[in-house]
Parts: sequence; C-alpha cells; structure tokens
Amino acid sequence: DAPRFAFSVPTINLEVPMKRYHWKVLPQGLKVSPVICQRYVSSLLSPVREAAGDSIILHYMDDILVCAPTDDMLTHTLDLTINALVAAGFELQEEKIQKMPPWKYLGLEIGKRTIVPQKLTIKHDIKTLADLHQLCGSLNWVRPWLGISTEDLVPLFNLLKGGDDLSSPRTLTQEARTALEKVQEIMSTRQAHRCQQGLPFKFIILGKLPHLHGMIFQWETVQARKGDQVKKDPLLIIEWVFLSHNRSKRMTMRQELMAELIRKARIRIRELAGCDFDCIYISLNLKSGHLSQAMLEQFYQENEALQLALDSYTGQISIHRPAHKIFNSDVQFSLSLTSIQSRTPLKALTVFTDASGASHKSVVTWKDPQTQQWEADIAKVEGSPQIAELAAVVRAFEKFPEPLNPLNVVTDSAYVAGVVSRAENAVLQEVSNIPLYELLSKLVRIISCREQPFYVMHVRSHTDLPGF
Repeated sequence: DAPRFAFSVPTINLEVPMKRYHWKVLPQGLKVSPVICQRYVSSLLSPVREAAGDSIILHYMDDILVCAPTDDMLTHTLDLTINALVAAGFELQEEKIQKMPPWKYLGLEIGKRTIVPQKLTIKHDIKTLADLHQLCGSLNWVRPWLGISTEDLVPLFNLLKGGDDLSSPRTLTQEARTALEKVQEIMSTRQAHRCQQGLPFKFIILGKLPHLHGMIFQWETVQARKGDQVKKDPLLIIEWVFLSHNRSKRMTMRQELMAELIRKARIRIRELAGCDFDCIYISLNLKSGHLSQAMLEQFYQENEALQLALDSYTGQISIHRPAHKIFNSDVQFSLSLTSIQSRTPLKALTVFTDASGASHKSVVTWKDPQTQQWEADIAKVEGSPQIAELAAVVRAFEKFPEPLNPLNVVTDSAYVAGVVSRAENAVLQEVSNIPLYELLSKLVRIISCREQPFYVMHVRSHTDLPGF
C-alpha cells in the first residue's frame, strides 16, 4: 500500500523538511526524484541532529547549512554530517564545503552579522509580459531582506495590467526605469542581520498610506567604550513585511491595514523563531496628553480587525518607538484614536436617502427645522441603484456641510450604509467604474474632513415590517 498525504507539520525556520503524515490507502501516491532525495537525505541527518545537541542543521535537497554556538561544536557537527553522508555513498567535493564567511546558501550570502541576497542581475531589456513577471518575481524574492517597499515597485506593478498573454509586448516607462534605479541603489546599500540569540523580537509599522510596511527587528543594547571612533548600531533588521499591492476590498480602513500587517508579521515570526513578538510599535495620533491603558483598551475593543490580529498576544503595545534614524525618517503613518462617526443617533437633523433603479432618481429628503416642512433634493443619476443611492448620500453630506451641525443619515441600502461607516480616512482601491470611483473618492474626502459627528443607519424601507 502507498500512503495518501494527510497533512504536514513545519519546523521552526524550516530547519528540517516538514514531517509528512499519511493515510494508508490503495496505491495512489506519486514518488519523484526530488522527493526521494529530500526524504533520504533527511533520514540520514536525523540521527546527526540528535547527536549534535544545540547545533542546527538546515537542509534543502543537496544544500546543507551547519550552525553551532561554538567553533568546537561546529567542527564536531560538521564531521558527523560529512561522515553520515559519505557512509551512505554520497561524494562530497571539498571545494564546495564553505568554512569561512561569507557562506552562500539558497541564494543568500551569510556573513558573521549580516545577510544579503547574492548578486542579482536586473534585466532592463523588457519586451514581453513574461520578462516583466520574471523581473517582479526576482525583486519580490529579495524584498524581505532589503526593504524594497511596495511604493518603490508600483510603476513596475502597474505594467502588469492589460491582459494575461505572456507574449504580449511590454516596455519600461520612465517611471519604471526610475524605480529600477532606486532598487539598484537599495540593493547595493541595504542588508539584513542575523538574529542574536537571547534578544527578543520586536515589530514596528512604518511607511505612509496606502503602502504601509513593517520591520521585524531586534534591539541590541550597546555600551559605549572610551576611544570608540564609530558607535555600534543597536538595530538588527531581521526581515521586512509588506502588504499586497492589490487589496481585496475597494475601501479599506486604516486600522485594517495595520491589523493585516501585524497578522502577517506574527505568522512570519512564528515560522522563523517559533515565538511571538515582545513588543509591537504602532503610531497613534493623540490630540493631547499621553496614551493611557484605558484609551488603548477602548481603541482595541472598537476595532474588530485589530482584535483578530492580536488574538492571544501577550506582549506589549507601544507608541514610543526606539530612537533611530530609520524610524524617525520612515514613520509617517499615524492612526487616530477618535472617530467622528457616532454609534448612536444624534440630536440633530435627520436626512433620508433613497433611489430607484427604474427611474434613476436619487432622492434626499428632510424636515426643515425652521418651517417644519418636508424638503427634497431630487437628481437623476445614471448607473446601478447602488450608484444612485451613493450619490444621494454624498449630496446629503454636501448639502449640510460643517460647521452647521451634526447629521443623521438614514438609507435603505445596506451597501451604502456599510460604505459610509468605513469611509473615514479610508484607502481606496482603484475601481474600473469611473462614476463609482469618483463618488467614493468624494465621500472619503468629505467625511475625513468633517469635525462634527454623524450617524448612519440602514433601514429596510421596502417591507411591511413596522419600524422607522
């Protein structure tokens, strides 16, 4: 009987090939040469790992990296590894055994303190979509170590649009060439660091909207000595974390972007080190005073996305980032603790909005507080009923601008009510429907600039149920 795959269990930092658990069933498995090589070498190294104690043996196919806390332990582990492979019939070329830094392993050059990708040739002669895919794929691979942000690569990502035929023609724009020049400069000046055992891992959110990114790092306390000409940098950059260029939602709230970064970073640090962060640094905008535990707790309770991202997190949350030039120059994102959207109806003017898909009429109606007469604003809006409903709400906010008064908005469109509730300081994804994009942009701008509170409510007005 051949086993059928059931599930696999990864190891910390992928040190060992994943343990694969199988169901025993009729022969339906496929065994190919790479799989056999991987499993066979892994079986040879298993007893070596047990005998090596605190040493670490990283293994992928025919590439093996041996690490140990001391030189004596490293020599002992290396001898055990070589003897096990030679005894199994493998032939090792002496010139391929790297004993001095930098060590080259899986496309990386590992020094005593730093890690950089091996020299990557950037191809400027782009002719087809396939060439562009290869270029973007290579850059995406080196990003976690060099901190090449999504914002830096936007001109290249934009060239991927326009059809999925791999042979379709593509040429680099001037913006894309400028982006590649910046990438080349980054590749020649930046590097990541090897983690220091015993130091906790930290995470900080950096960048500016809509392209936020984060950094996994360690902070090494350095005692300055007399006579030192150059002060040692305490920042150890482990990896950078980026959001996807294309978001799943047309309108994304800032706290959702922050939560997604935290979620991705926590998953990554578990893969790398099997632990969680000691501290997560976020940037919050305080109008006055200091951040109290009560304020942070309220902010946490009002953000569902943040609750999911920080589920079971026991470390610290801080807005006081360490003093470093990278953090001072790159931190441009801040999140406000307060919102102008009220969770309860306000003692203020109430406007009702509705729209018809058949007549394309978009209606705003309200009771004038001075005359106690019902007034209406009716406009004809082409497009779907959702667009007409959205246009009515936008006109309602425009018709009763600040600083006149707060505002209650009642709509019978669940879609529009959801959009309005998410619009404050939201980030828009590019929308192919131009009228819809213009309305969404106008709504985000109006609500984000408001200072007076508003309340939005959805009612099912086209039913026989009693209610508002």
